[in-house]
Amino acid sequence: MAELVYRPVIGAALTMFKALDLKIDTQGSEHIPRTGGAVLVSNHISYLDFIFTGLAALPQKRLVRFMAKDSVFKHKISGPLMRGMKHIPVDRTQGEHAYKHALESLRAGEIIGVFPEATISQSFTLKSFKTGAARLAQEAGVPLIPMALWGTQRVWTKGRPRNFKRSHIPVTIRVGEPVEAPSDQYAGAITRRLRERVQELLEAAQRAYPVRPKDANDTWWVPAHLGGTAPTPAEVKDAG
Repeated sequence: MAELVYRPVIGAALTMFKALDLKIDTQGSEHIPRTGGAVLVSNHISYLDFIFTGLAALPQKRLVRFMAKDSVFKHKISGPLMRGMKHIPVDRTQGEHAYKHALESLRAGEIIGVFPEATISQSFTLKSFKTGAARLAQEAGVPLIPMALWGTQRVWTKGRPRNFKRSHIPVTIRVGEPVEAPSDQYAGAITRRLRERVQELLEAAQRAYPVRPKDANDTWWVPAHLGGTAPTPAEVKDAG
């Protein structure tokens, strides 16, 4: 079936990123299968993460269908785009419908994108993972593909103004080898292995990141444990 919406949206995103002069460094896309279903799992630090996660699959000529809050589908602008790109709305009060939709898509050979932290991490560190991604992979008999993003929070994240200026911001993307999800193992154990792998990829992306804060006012995007002024996970929890 022709992708009448998805491919033009990708083209528009690439044009915007070029205008912003974003320096996107992607490694590991070859781990994303060229055919068949898979669950692509990433950390979540920006409102634009679904775009960058999807870009990682383009070298393999794959389009990623994301599970996203149903409120995004109700927006007058984003709603028609999300539906046209065949993303999957998630109603948190009726999650079983979205789960069934994602499972059917995986069995049909699609790649489903999941952010298992569920919401943006304002500390820019990994939060706990929900087990849904592992359960989907188990039930569909497909691999989990771990990946990590770094730098996207500098473009647009929760609690900060978006930066759509020509700022030359680097974005680092790392994709790892598949994590198997055997049906005879606990989803919780698989999720722990998956989170460990995403953590390793996140640390690799941070080490590879080519810039450091310009001054004391530019440390907000660096986690506290790396010397930055982003709130700690405990501070985020207390503020919530």
